[in-house]
Amino acid sequence: MSVKPTRLYCMLSAQDMTRAVKFWTDTFGLKPKLETPDWSELLYGDAIVALHGGGDGGVTRSGLGFDVDDIQAACDAVVAAGGTLNWGPKDQPNEGISLADVTDTEGNQFMLSTSLNT
Repeated sequence: MSVKPTRLYCMLSAQDMTRAVKFWTDTFGLKPKLETPDWSELLYGDAIVALHGGGDGGVTRSGLGFDVDDIQAACDAVVAAGGTLNWGPKDQPNEGISLADVTDTEGNQFMLSTSLNT
């Protein structure tokens, strides 16, 4: 028997829900679907970035990544919005991408990438 998922989401912790929603909507243009102090859902097409309240602000690798058209501009936008650039952008020629590791305002680390072939 297989299970049929009804939706797919990536859940991140948020210490300050208002600040977290602002970071993701202002920086990446995610659209709020639901906003509460304990649970918020932000959309990019059919993809959902869900924010769960109660985070402690500690750094956590999320596994989330965004492919962007201008990686330096994306890194600059993360920093301008209160996030952190951990390293990069760094070309990864064997993978055909440039990669950066960043952290949002709530301590969630995620990756930014762009194709080297564009």
